[in-house]
Amino acid sequence: MNEMKPGFYGLLLAGVLCASFSQVLLKKGAMRTWPSFLRQYLNPWVAGGYFLLLGSTALNIAGLRGLSFMNGPVMEAFGYVFVLFLSRLFFGERITKRKLAGVGCILAGMLIYYL
Repeated sequence: MNEMKPGFYGLLLAGVLCASFSQVLLKKGAMRTWPSFLRQYLNPWVAGGYFLLLGSTALNIAGLRGLSFMNGPVMEAFGYVFVLFLSRLFFGERITKRKLAGVGCILAGMLIYYL
């Protein structure tokens, strides 16, 4: 098996962050009213979201090349944490105790997995 290197975790984490930002851009595009059906799907928000999603896929592939297959899904769970805080930053969504408890469960599960 390949030797595990910390740089691959960084690539995977960057891919997850990239995917989280793409979700924000796609939501931004969906919140607006567009003059035509074509414009609804061909606008800067949606194009940027899909571009970041493509970048996320490339980063995930690069990151998973140096890690065991068991680490990928665990690192992908960070996406939920990023989306929570990005939603607060860009949309002003409230961070409730219930949401924080969910993030706490995700982080606790990751910690337990890596122990």
